Amino acid sequence: MNKYQNNFFKCFLITIFAVSINAEYKLGTDYRIVDNPMPVKKDGIVEVTETFWYGCGACYSFEPSINSWKSKLSEDTKFTKMPITWGGIHQLHAALYYTIEALKLDSSAHSAVFVTIHKEGNFLQNPRAIQEFLAKFGVAPEVTAQYLNSFSVKQKVNRGIKYSRELKIDAVPMMVVDGTYIIESKRSYSDMLKVVDYVVELQRPNS
Repeated sequence: MNKYQNNFFKCFLITIFAVSINAEYKLGTDYRIVDNPMPVKKDGIVEVTETFWYGCGACYSFEPSINSWKSKLSEDTKFTKMPITWGGIHQLHAALYYTIEALKLDSSAHSAVFVTIHKEGNFLQNPRAIQEFLAKFGVAPEVTAQYLNSFSVKQKVNRGIKYSRELKIDAVPMMVVDGTYIIESKRSYSDMLKVVDYVVELQRPNS
């Protein structure tokens, strides 16, 4: 096989692969477009957001998969987590998430929240419980209270409320790509993340 035939063969295989991927994941079945997409920054970075809740058992089970997946992302893909803010307990847990971020505690603190709720049966359902929890990480109760009630944390929680309403987030865990596409957990976590990878590639030329 000469180099021209070899190049043709490679292009043929790439085409076949692309067709098979397109046939596997379908708009409206495996992923959907947001009714009112968010503005895309056009900075060459595809933003992927996981909506979650500490009290969600599925989100807890999803953590190992999402942590492994995000560790392999390319530099032009940005991953963030966004806690849901549907009701009072969700907003309190969202404030906990943003407080951990503001305190610059490492990722083990987030993991510990899941373990505390789902393994130890402590639902962290009021500020005092959260103060006692963060004290294990060396954070004084008054410091935790200060952050939980800070303007910055409240602003982020309010932004989450607005974001959830605009995108009509009604389930967790859910993945949002560039504020344009949504992938819901209708399959195994591994398959769900494969759909995310596909949609990221689909969106990349538009980011």
